[in-house]
Amino acid sequence: MSDESLRENQVSSELIFDGKILHLYHDQVSLPNGEGAFRELVRHVGAVCVLPITDDGCAVMERQYRYPVDRVLLEIPAGKLDSKAEDHEAAARRELEEETGYRAETLIPLGVFYPACAYSDETIWMYLAKGLTRGERHLDEDEFLDVELIPLKELVRAVMAGEVPDAKTQIAILKAAVHEGVLAATD
Repeated sequence: MSDESLRENQVSSELIFDGKILHLYHDQVSLPNGEGAFRELVRHVGAVCVLPITDDGCAVMERQYRYPVDRVLLEIPAGKLDSKAEDHEAAARRELEEETGYRAETLIPLGVFYPACAYSDETIWMYLAKGLTRGERHLDEDEFLDVELIPLKELVRAVMAGEVPDAKTQIAILKAAVHEGVLAATD
């Protein structure tokens, strides 16, 4: 059986909410068996995240309050794209410098992931940043965060212990740890 046999096709789409970051739609779809169904979905411009690693193996991390979960979380630098057409690497470099003050000589793609594919088309492009030089941060007016350096090996332990609940941060840490030889990939 091919993947095409699982495809749902859009019949109609209605914009329910048009926000600054999120756009909520109510779509009617045709299911693979010919029946109809409704889907609510969030359209998002997309985002980038970057795990910066210093020459001595420490990750540049952020602590930031997240209103939806009412907690301060340990995260990697990240931000939304300015448009769907924005170059992902350029956006990653921008977010890294704005939030941490660091610039990277090299960005290594770690892949993409869908943080909530059941109801959103948001795509996050992940990068590993190497060859760092420190400069000045340029935070947005409504952005408040602390930056700290944590050994990558300690972050792997924290992820596995359930101490890092943010999905993009977990995935990037584990992928970077394999890339950097801190964690062995399985065959």
